[in-house]
Amino acid sequence: MGLLSVIIPSYNEELNIVHTSCVVSGVLENHHISHEIIFVNDGSKDRTWSEIKKASRENHHVRGVSLSRNFGKEACIFAGLSQAKGDCCVVMDCDLQHPPQMIPRMVELWEQGYEIVEGVKHDRGKESLFHRLSAGLFYRLISRLSGIDMKASSDFKLLDRKVVNTLLELKERNTFFRALSFWVGYRSITISFEVAEREFGTSKWSLKSLIRYAVNNVTSFSAAPLYLIPGLGALFLVCSLILMIQTLMRWGTGHAVEGFTTVIILLLIIGGVLMVSLGVIGYYIAKIYDEIKERPRYIIREVIEQEPGQE
Repeated sequence: MGLLSVIIPSYNEELNIVHTSCVVSGVLENHHISHEIIFVNDGSKDRTWSEIKKASRENHHVRGVSLSRNFGKEACIFAGLSQAKGDCCVVMDCDLQHPPQMIPRMVELWEQGYEIVEGVKHDRGKESLFHRLSAGLFYRLISRLSGIDMKASSDFKLLDRKVVNTLLELKERNTFFRALSFWVGYRSITISFEVAEREFGTSKWSLKSLIRYAVNNVTSFSAAPLYLIPGLGALFLVCSLILMIQTLMRWGTGHAVEGFTTVIILLLIIGGVLMVSLGVIGYYIAKIYDEIKERPRYIIREVIEQEPGQE
């Protein structure tokens, strides 16, 4: 067994940092797993960075990375992977909803030769009905669009060093870590877990941020929405031809349709579809614009390393 790096994205998690570091270290030390814990501060507005510094002073396994501003969870994960020194890496949430008790089993599977150990949710814990339904809809959609079964998938996973290096070599700026770990291939296995309840704080995901996250990930990983536009165009062309034939037949028999209700409804529907289609195209053009600027995924402001001689 070499070194294990545990990467924990953190945004406004001041109440969880020290507790999480103690719990994760305790589990790994009990199983005699050499490790480092890397907290990545995603431009938090509270005392998250101060708590990471405190945890680093109290626990020599803890390292810290602070981004210059809020870049999002995907950027946090890749920043942590870029700083990791381990022979394998585990990505998990700061609120311990990804149970650290599963990590030793993930390491065992890695030692058996698996290069990716995917954490799959056995259940979603105590979530609202709306959140449950929307999450289910999103994962069914992304699974259908990408051709990869991502139902009950999560960011909780172990990656071999070669997998980490492959992900870091990808040049795209808009990333979807959860799907990319499927896409790169390698020998993988799934392990189920039950989502634990938060002990401190509340979720930082609002409805607006969840929608933005879903749209960004769908468009970052799949061009399928663009392919829907020609399909819609063909559908409305067929409908228009049918209506045209019907109208000509009624006109020919002297029973022309009176009024413009049908025409107005068609114009509204077609106009709406056109505007949505232009919006989808525009969104992808914006993505292309972001990619060709080649700005970095994240900017690291400060790094806390282990003290010399502390291993």
